[in-house]
Amino acid sequence: MAVSKAQKTEIIASLVEKFKNAESIGFATTSGITVDQFAELRKDLREVDASYTLAKKTLMKIALKEAKGIDIDLSTLEGQIGAVCSNWDAVAGLGKVNDFIKKNKETSSWATCIFEWEIKTKEETIVIAAMPSRETLLGRMVGSLQSPLSGLARFFDAAAKELESTGKEKTGDLEWKKEEKAEETPAKEETKTEEA
Repeated sequence: MAVSKAQKTEIIASLVEKFKNAESIGFATTSGITVDQFAELRKDLREVDASYTLAKKTLMKIALKEAKGIDIDLSTLEGQIGAVCSNWDAVAGLGKVNDFIKKNKETSSWATCIFEWEIKTKEETIVIAAMPSRETLLGRMVGSLQSPLSGLARFFDAAAKELESTGKEKTGDLEWKKEEKAEETPAKEETKTEEA
């Protein structure tokens, strides 16, 4: 079905808006994806403030030039191309599409991406899309920061229980037991001396 000039203008305006707000833009080839699969992908992308848009390559090229000043030749890419725009986290949207591509290798694959406003190769795109998202990295950092705090909390909990069981009023009144190491070496030396 032919697209009118007014419709093309509307599509370009929509793409320009999406590209302007994007932290990264990935381009994936999709062919033979069912409506249900596409709906599932879009739902997953909404969870991480990202979107997947299908449009003609020439319209995407015009919109990208207008929005970011980046000139990219999408005409060399085979098949239908979709644009993945990650708005909040530059990696999260790419990661969701990467998961989708892994499940649907026969119908979809990466083509290229624009990450940190540089055009990346297909191989670089695959590596970037496999990186953990900002949310995952922040979760790991919080976990590592909580580890010393939880150890300190366990110490205070044990001290409070010790205070209750001994009837003391403050931790300074507690007597901590030190483990004494058995002196094995001198005993062995004495045995050797007796044998001599």
